[in-house]
Amino acid sequence: MTSLSHSHAKNPAKSDRLLVLPLGAAYDKVWPLQGGSRVQALAEGYGLIEGPVWDPERGLLYSDVLFGGVFCLDAEGTVSTVFEHRRGIGGMALHENSGLVVSGRNISFKPFSGGATVMLLDRDEAAGNVGYNDITTDATGRIYAGSLGSSPVFDDGREPRSGSLYLIELDGTASVVATDVQLTNGLGFSPDGSVLYHSDSRRQTVFCYSVAADGTLGEKRVFVTTDKGVPDGLVVSTDGAVWVALAGGGHGVGVFAADGSFLEHIEIPLPMCTSVCFGGEDLKDLYIVSGATDSGSQRGGAVFVHRTDVAGLRVPPARVTIPNP
Repeated sequence: MTSLSHSHAKNPAKSDRLLVLPLGAAYDKVWPLQGGSRVQALAEGYGLIEGPVWDPERGLLYSDVLFGGVFCLDAEGTVSTVFEHRRGIGGMALHENSGLVVSGRNISFKPFSGGATVMLLDRDEAAGNVGYNDITTDATGRIYAGSLGSSPVFDDGREPRSGSLYLIELDGTASVVATDVQLTNGLGFSPDGSVLYHSDSRRQTVFCYSVAADGTLGEKRVFVTTDKGVPDGLVVSTDGAVWVALAGGGHGVGVFAADGSFLEHIEIPLPMCTSVCFGGEDLKDLYIVSGATDSGSQRGGAVFVHRTDVAGLRVPPARVTIPNP
């Protein structure tokens, strides 16, 4: 990841570089799917969208890794800037102290109200940890964060190298709970919290681990290996199904039952599907985000929505102690 800026917009302003498409927008922005359902574009004009998080008070929050910033798409279809400039944010999570935990060169807390950015977990380049990608939280508010051995996006001159999975405890201490992750991506828990799913994009595999009460993980097991695209971000629904963004030509989201069997593919019109997030009042709006790769434009990344029959699991806010800045 490249050097990150910590500028913050206290009063979010509507972006002047994004095409915002409210629900019910032009016909050519609605794509019919099999069975009569559809996927609809809500906003476009991004380089690489990542880290979608549903905030019941604000709406859908997401980052642009390449061009920087964290944005909010509200219920009226308006896009505003939450945090300006910071590039390289691959993962985000709400924090109970009214802010966001964001990844990148480190794991940091950024308050919605302004104020200093506070680092929670630094990288360790000497040990081969150059930063972090996707993150998630468990029911207690602990944070799981996948580290990177080299940047998959920015040219850092390093050969591809495996990373690890870190656990940040409520008191702020951190430890490695899994190793040998070639390219860390999506993370999500089963409905009962006993299983953690984890995308390793370079292996084209979503793995799973048994989770102990103290947050440590059991042996890594194969959950599913994808043959169309590579697994990126993921979420879990209340019925235990795992919804996996398929990047690298996957053109959408693969849905897999808790036993790993394939259920369906939700197509989007862009090949680089990067992540997913359940939102809306009933958590039945599946937000699908994408990158600009092979879109014909450097800012071809977009936000889509698909209405589902099953609700997504609520992702708990982080409750990790915030050190004094």
